[in-house]
Amino acid sequence: MLLEICASNYQSALNAQKAGAHRIELCSELGTGGITPSYGLLKKVMEELTIPVMVLIRPRSGNFVYSDADFDIMKRDIELSKELGCAGIVSGVLTADFKIDIRRTSELIELARPLPFTFHRAFDHITNPEQAVVDLVNLGAKRILTSGQYSKAIDGIENLKRYQEIAGNDLIVMPGGGINGGNSSAFAKANFKEVHASATEIIEQANEEKVPMNSPKFLQENIEVISNSENITAIFKNLENED
Repeated sequence: MLLEICASNYQSALNAQKAGAHRIELCSELGTGGITPSYGLLKKVMEELTIPVMVLIRPRSGNFVYSDADFDIMKRDIELSKELGCAGIVSGVLTADFKIDIRRTSELIELARPLPFTFHRAFDHITNPEQAVVDLVNLGAKRILTSGQYSKAIDGIENLKRYQEIAGNDLIVMPGGGINGGNSSAFAKANFKEVHASATEIIEQANEEKVPMNSPKFLQENIEVISNSENITAIFKNLENED
């Protein structure tokens, strides 16, 4: 069985290769579900590692319904990732009613060619996953990364098996979400071809920072954080009043 490791920094990617992982999905910011890695991170990983690197293309945290600007960024990032020699693209777009955005996802798949395309865990937000499997087969996706619409893949394993039955040999269903040494054998016994895990540990830093940089209010999956024009104008106005 192939093991893909979700790596959100260089050390994780290096550790994955040293431990014998077959492939990496490279991203940043696991706390938000992952976003597109920086150019510097991607370039260093591509130059110094030898195992295949799949690149997550997700321009921001929050939902998977994207503006025209978001979508343009995604396409540029796919082109850049291909130029740097990545092994495949991991992405996906939904509609506001939680279906696959057929037009935009098809455009991403075509842009990624000849590289394989994985539809990521946006799949777990979809209201009709069985139909979505058929749609992704028809669109030419190579695989689906999914937890079976549960927080942990082990709890969604029956759904995962059903998705693979629907896909047949046309598409790989790759379980991901909470997979670890204690439950990974269940997926091997269920005859899945690939699994996805982050295999993370928490490393406490030596000294607690005086001023915290995390903002918990931003770490919600159902919000998008933007700089508001009126708020910016208000700041400018008050600055000008002090001149």
